[in-house]
Amino acid sequence: MTIKHITVQQAHQEQGSGAAYLDVRSIPEFEQGHPEGAFNVPLLHADPETRQMRPNPEFLDVVRANFPTDAQLVIGCQMGGRSAKAAEILATAGYHDVANVLGGYGGAPQFGHVGWVQAGLPVATAAGADRDYGALRGKTGGR
Repeated sequence: MTIKHITVQQAHQEQGSGAAYLDVRSIPEFEQGHPEGAFNVPLLHADPETRQMRPNPEFLDVVRANFPTDAQLVIGCQMGGRSAKAAEILATAGYHDVANVLGGYGGAPQFGHVGWVQAGLPVATAAGADRDYGALRGKTGGR
């Protein structure tokens, strides 16, 4: 199980070559702005009562319902931490072509990683109807 670690520029290039950009940030984060063309499958959700982040128990089911294990996936989050964990989960689950986006959407300057926004790459605030979490989750058939 090998997970590639790529820059935001490399992620954008791979996306242009057919890779799916999987944004694993929370729904509100995704709605505030995301890489153009990204799909949103949160690794964590904010608990409405405690406001603490908790694991999304449907993460793997939703990814499996939307992407075959041979799909080329680039996984991004805000800085690169959640995406590294998500990439590990997917690789363990049999996904073969998984890359973690270093720096994610907002950048990780403490690690020397430029984010999607700082690199001036295309950003969207509206998700395509088939790319937001509700639509992707709907493909699980309520499992």
